[in-house]
Amino acid sequence: MAALIVLLAVRTYEETAVALARSNGSLRTAGATVTRLTSHTETGTDGGGQDGGSGERFVHTEHTIELRVGDDLKTVEGVQDDSAGALRVGQRVEAGLWHGRVVEIDGRDVWRGWHPGAWDITLFALYPLITGYLMALALSAAGFLASRDGRVRLERRDRSGPWLLGFLVAVVAIVVLMACAAFGARPAFWPLVPVGAGTLVALMRLRTVVRRLRTTRIPDGPGAEGSPPA
Repeated sequence: MAALIVLLAVRTYEETAVALARSNGSLRTAGATVTRLTSHTETGTDGGGQDGGSGERFVHTEHTIELRVGDDLKTVEGVQDDSAGALRVGQRVEAGLWHGRVVEIDGRDVWRGWHPGAWDITLFALYPLITGYLMALALSAAGFLASRDGRVRLERRDRSGPWLLGFLVAVVAIVVLMACAAFGARPAFWPLVPVGAGTLVALMRLRTVVRRLRTTRIPDGPGAEGSPPA
């Protein structure tokens, strides 16, 4: 689980930093030459009949571009046709680089970003599990801090209700993000939204539980209800 959390954090940082660098124009630029250009085309129909859809035929083309930047060869995979269709082998271009990785070619976006391949598909599938685990860690830490003064002791059942409420909020956030993605809105920092919203709601609910337990706790010591008088 620790490896998945680290991988998700690294990928989120990469995508957010690249999006920020492109928006503020801070990418490093360098002259480059196209040394190799290969294409992969898929054709099919978008449904129709019992499967739904219009049944129209589609053609999807992705390109792999190899650039020589100085003495280095850099390869960019999964470039869409509208970003690579006008390129040719031997052409001089200007590459926008982020930490040595090609993000733009002649001002056109060629960064693949989040995609259903390699490790990203694993993160997509296991993201609800990762979210639930991170929320449980946050609630455990908050429960430990709340118990340090000795006035209240939180059991696992005291944290289960806030965790469940927070997890439901995170699931709703995931569904909203999926709906936004269907309309082309895909924020690079999307993993932060469900886990952040769910954890915030869970911690707020846990705070309420702690307050309730502190006010209903039976005091210990002589004179307390059920204790022998001094």
